[in-house]
Amino acid sequence: MLVETWHATYDAIYGAQRVTEITDDWHSIASLQARLMRPNSEFLLADDGSRIGGMAFASATTDPKIVLLHQLYVHPDCQRQGIGRLLLDEVELSFPQARTIRVEVEEANASAIAFYEASGFQPAGKTADCGGGSGMPALVLEKRLG
Repeated sequence: MLVETWHATYDAIYGAQRVTEITDDWHSIASLQARLMRPNSEFLLADDGSRIGGMAFASATTDPKIVLLHQLYVHPDCQRQGIGRLLLDEVELSFPQARTIRVEVEEANASAIAFYEASGFQPAGKTADCGGGSGMPALVLEKRLG
């Protein structure tokens, strides 16, 4: 699901070879296991009992009032069915102390930006290193909670 979603979203931006390199690193078993073991985090799956339609991964920062949404992916065949919204809602509920949720988004990913803005996120800046270690630029969006 992760690899298919990334290729569907980013091949036109980075090229298929670069997307394969990224997914081989970011979505490797070792990388996924590290996320599952990370303290103060939530790894969520959306499925229908037979296949995974989406996932989200978020973690609290050293300040528990700020949560970073590292990943929110919905399989292309499952998009526009409310799965992303449900995952985002569950992330917000998983961190009751949080007052801000932050996400980094590729500037060319117009559909993701539109999704986050429709979900209450606002521009908060830019980063030259999306996810810390990628070297890829991204927009930073934030949503104020409760």
